[in-house]
Amino acid sequence: MLDLEAYLTRVGLRGRPDLAKLHRAHVSTIPFENLDPRRGIPVSLEPEALERKLVTEGRGGYCFEQNLLLKAALEALGADVAMYLARVRMGRDPSIPRPRTHLVLGVAHESGRWHADVGFGNGTLLEPIPLGPGGEYEQSGWRFRVVEDGPELVLQSVIRDGDWIDLYGFVPEPVPLIDVVTSNWYTSTHPRSPFVTGLIVSSQLGDGERMSLSDWSGELTFTEETPDKSTVCAVAPDEVPQLVANRFGLEASLV
Repeated sequence: MLDLEAYLTRVGLRGRPDLAKLHRAHVSTIPFENLDPRRGIPVSLEPEALERKLVTEGRGGYCFEQNLLLKAALEALGADVAMYLARVRMGRDPSIPRPRTHLVLGVAHESGRWHADVGFGNGTLLEPIPLGPGGEYEQSGWRFRVVEDGPELVLQSVIRDGDWIDLYGFVPEPVPLIDVVTSNWYTSTHPRSPFVTGLIVSSQLGDGERMSLSDWSGELTFTEETPDKSTVCAVAPDEVPQLVANRFGLEASLV
């Protein structure tokens, strides 16, 4: 059982917040990070481990951790939550399938069914959107939509030149926890997983600002961006611990 009061304190809320407010508070408070897999520490999805790491210790995590924690909070607030596994498409040819290594939530709450996701790093939704294909949704200047591609629902976002890009696609069929655990094990331990071989730490602010530290492009960089502009700076490896501490609020010793 999640300590709901402790979780709400962690994200700066109290009482019984609505779905949109809770989702935005989580995204803008708990950083996205892969520091454990990068250090060779497998990610545990046990409820006690998630609460200890992301709530008590003030850490962040990646999609499986983030969305399972949100799921527990929503269920404690009375929502019905389903889990879907998605294939990341961003930066890849969608005709070449990738493993289903991203967790997405379907939330039956407040007279509707919602697509919720606090775990896609800098590109994640700030607030839930209606589940399924539909219109365009603007969130603090960032634009999202969902389109159909065969049996998959594909979340898209607009990049600065105005083009829509695919973020990920998923079949909206609920999966059991064992499938999520298996995908998480692959993601946090496989020697070719980018979460094992690389570094990614990111945060989103409620006003639409994003920042990230990553070497996934082949170069270690720190990026600050808004829907209108982006600033990218090269980072030396010995600068990483202090940057992680000062900009993301994480312990420098974790790097």
